[in-house]
Amino acid sequence: MLAFARRRYRGRHPVTSPPRLDARTLLILALPLAAFLLRLGGAPLFDVDEGAFSEATREMFERGDFLSTWLNGAPRFDKPILIYWLQAVSYWCFSGMFGVEWAFRLPSALAAISWCYAIWHFARPRFGSDAALAALAVAATSLGPFAIGRAATADALLNLLLALSLFDAWRHLESGQRAPLLRCYAWIGLGVLTKGPIAVLVPGAVTFLHCASRKDWRTWLRAMTNPFGWLILALIAVPWYAAILAVHGQDFIDGFILKHNVRRFTSTLEGHAGSIFYYLIVVPALLLPWTGPLFASLRRLRADFARRTEPRADDGLRPYLWLWAGFVVVFFSLSGTKLPHYALYGATPLFLLVAAHRNALHRPLAHLVAPTALLALAIALPTLGALLAVRGTLGNDYYRALFAEGPLRAGADYYAICGGALLVWLAALVAFRQTTWNRLLFAACLQTAVLALAVAPWLGTTQQGPVKEAALFARSRPEPVVLWNLRMPSASVYRDAITPSRAPEAGEIAITRLDRLPEQGFKILFQRAGVAVVRAAAKGEYQ
Repeated sequence: MLAFARRRYRGRHPVTSPPRLDARTLLILALPLAAFLLRLGGAPLFDVDEGAFSEATREMFERGDFLSTWLNGAPRFDKPILIYWLQAVSYWCFSGMFGVEWAFRLPSALAAISWCYAIWHFARPRFGSDAALAALAVAATSLGPFAIGRAATADALLNLLLALSLFDAWRHLESGQRAPLLRCYAWIGLGVLTKGPIAVLVPGAVTFLHCASRKDWRTWLRAMTNPFGWLILALIAVPWYAAILAVHGQDFIDGFILKHNVRRFTSTLEGHAGSIFYYLIVVPALLLPWTGPLFASLRRLRADFARRTEPRADDGLRPYLWLWAGFVVVFFSLSGTKLPHYALYGATPLFLLVAAHRNALHRPLAHLVAPTALLALAIALPTLGALLAVRGTLGNDYYRALFAEGPLRAGADYYAICGGALLVWLAALVAFRQTTWNRLLFAACLQTAVLALAVAPWLGTTQQGPVKEAALFARSRPEPVVLWNLRMPSASVYRDAITPSRAPEAGEIAITRLDRLPEQGFKILFQRAGVAVVRAAAKGEYQ
């Protein structure tokens, strides 16, 4: 058992009282449910990631193999197994009632909801009930959590497990109790089953930095070498890894360990590059519309580190949170592969710090510009996308063809929702005198509603609708179907069948991109925006 300087922390945080269940509290507590479940299946599956995770899960049922993951008939070693198991349960239970999109996304939505409530539960005894509600609201309404909490990928689940592990690590550090430490190992074990070594790296590094800043090396070493903790972690993670190694051997090591972990850090994979300053731009964007409070909190960073010796309820916690966020940003800034959602591994502490500094917001206008601009941008988004497509400044020919039809896919309901939200927001700014924080909270709720009810369905229909329609058309055809020059695994989900990626042979059907279709040798059977379903000709046919 680790006895971590109990004399430093004992009695520092107040006893948690039951939450006040007034109307405002209940509405804020309901925010995660609304943010992550509202129209969860309103958009087609996004490629590549959502389509790949969903198809790999679907193929578990087709192959009768729930140990390994395969994508269109080839082994898939991108991620470990836990998210696929959860998606498989949801797909089996709910796809018939609510559709495949809703079913595949549900585990991520539940993870994001749990993530928000875990933040609230952790913050209440350390920052107070009001700050805990504020942190929950920031987590539930920020742009980044909205995106991953409604995506059929592993990221929302990993974020939950990282948050739980580092919350319990702090509970152990502040009390010396053994139970939080053992729970921390359990969360890490589940994280290793979700995304691999990153689940060990982040908690290990953050707690090391915290203990090193206090010159308390012994505490960290004792915690990291706890035999019961490692036994728990091994019991959770080792059986699957041992089984998958026995089945796939070196292929798994090459695919998962070397490619998707080592090479992902040391080099750029799949074109996801960025400068060392990438996350300095991405992190504020992921916290929209709370970017202003984030910058206000950053101005308090030095003061938060200076107050660690004060006898307060959150003694030492604020530096711990800053170290958590800082390590994630620095580590992934050094990585060769950069993706926006990596920064969310360090967003949990930022939610808490933004809430803790919520009363230090000055210059209200500066904080209210971002939500106003976002709500206005939502109205213009279909037209702006089409304008960029027509001018040739949006991606390649394929994406230009998709977004040229964007205004046609934004019906009257889209403009009614977006325009109505902006009008309500402008009226509220004029008519109601509230604190800057309450105004931002109202704007964040409007932003979440607009994203869930209008923007996400429109974006999904514009970007993925043609792929879904083409796949459903191909599903009705008797010929063999392949994916050709089109990396869209969601097509296999909608066909409910494995769709190999290769050039079509004579008489076969291919789902492909129009901009990559040869002039001769193929008959177009279906065409929508930049996507086509074609039949390969026999020799001399369709000349």
